[in-house]
Amino acid sequence: MNFSDLDDVNFNKLLGLVSDVSLVISDKGFIEDVSTGQDTMATLACHNWLGKRWIDTVTTESKRKIQDLLVIQPEPQSLLWRHVNHPLPSGGEAAIQYITVALKDNKLLALGRNLERLAELQRRLVETQQSMERDFLRLRHIEARYRVLFETSPEAVLVVDTHSYRLIETNAGAQSLFKDAGKRLVGRDFRECFKPESQGEVQSLLKTALATGRIEMCSATILGGPSPMTVSANVFRQEGGAQFLVRLTQREPSAASQLNTDATVVLSEAMEHFPDGWLLTDLSGTVKSVNEEGMALLGLTAASQVVGQPLERWLIRGAVDWGVLNTSLKQQKPVRNFATEVRTLSGMTLPVEISGVFLAKPEPLFVMFVRDLNRRSQSSVQASAAVPNPFFELSQLVGRRPIKDIVGDTVDTIERMCIEAALELTHNNRASAAEMLGLSRQSLYVKLRRFGVLSENDADADASA
Repeated sequence: MNFSDLDDVNFNKLLGLVSDVSLVISDKGFIEDVSTGQDTMATLACHNWLGKRWIDTVTTESKRKIQDLLVIQPEPQSLLWRHVNHPLPSGGEAAIQYITVALKDNKLLALGRNLERLAELQRRLVETQQSMERDFLRLRHIEARYRVLFETSPEAVLVVDTHSYRLIETNAGAQSLFKDAGKRLVGRDFRECFKPESQGEVQSLLKTALATGRIEMCSATILGGPSPMTVSANVFRQEGGAQFLVRLTQREPSAASQLNTDATVVLSEAMEHFPDGWLLTDLSGTVKSVNEEGMALLGLTAASQVVGQPLERWLIRGAVDWGVLNTSLKQQKPVRNFATEVRTLSGMTLPVEISGVFLAKPEPLFVMFVRDLNRRSQSSVQASAAVPNPFFELSQLVGRRPIKDIVGDTVDTIERMCIEAALELTHNNRASAAEMLGLSRQSLYVKLRRFGVLSENDADADASA
């Protein structure tokens, strides 16, 4: 194609299509015309090059390449693109790839392609490759840690396929447990590793874990195993599929199996069938265990109806009674014959006496004995007939003293007995005694002074405290 056949407008359009920047160079090396094919080239300020020598618009290391480009090549097939850097007005450099074509009158046409986009792609490629290498190295470290943990775990750990229940991977603990070091567990049906009576339980475990996505556990006996083991399974996804992570651990011995003497076995059996209610709570009052009589007192049919619940829920005075019991027991003071009432599951109230002690081992616990007072009163009906009438002496005062004085003295006596009983139950904790009697602290102090139990100085000391 002869460029001289095109007018100036079409010539500039053509240059814009084939290159990002086009320069017409005179035979002396000066730039006579500039044409850019993209807006981004405006940052080069190419139009300021008009009238300048082409070699003066490039960086020092690119001047030799400009000299080579100014030499007219006789054979177009031997033309090569040369990478040249132009300084930017902002202080940076722009990379342009040039090729020169001869024109008439010994002029040259320099066609340039902007390498910034290619450089950006190369930079992104390098960054992506480095990121992939970092991720690959991190995954290798994670896999190495997982492998060490998997192989050195003392527990038997197995990876099971969710569809076929085939073993995919096992650790050394599993090989030792199944005594199968000479064979390969991998590929076997996981269910066949257990006794026939446990295989249905294991299959149900795996199905439940797959359905819920949570850790599920059951008890099963492996082939050749002397006792049941705890089997736990949870689901994880790897390589696009779901798999089971199964752990086999020896079951913790029950409380009965930990008893190592005949005396402790007899004691445990006796407490279970004790004729009075028996409860075991932690320091916060949460019920941990209850015997059959305790369930009968509360009107329960199963221990699960009370285990895990606070004891104060079943007490009529709730937090008041529990506060008295808790305060005494935490001070390691035994509680004896604490009179209160409990609310049964059906809503009935039952008068009871509670005795309790604090146990420090094997863990801090409260032991409560609950006795039904109705049963005691019914069993003593016949004996009460032989007891003298407690009000006989009062009847002897009739006619000797006015009834107002007799009633007043009786009320004072009963009131003093109640206050002394409350102080004894609360170990002289007057705030708790006042709350138990339904009195304010000020009213209790007034009555204590009236009965000569509390002096003015003691009341002032308590008030300041």
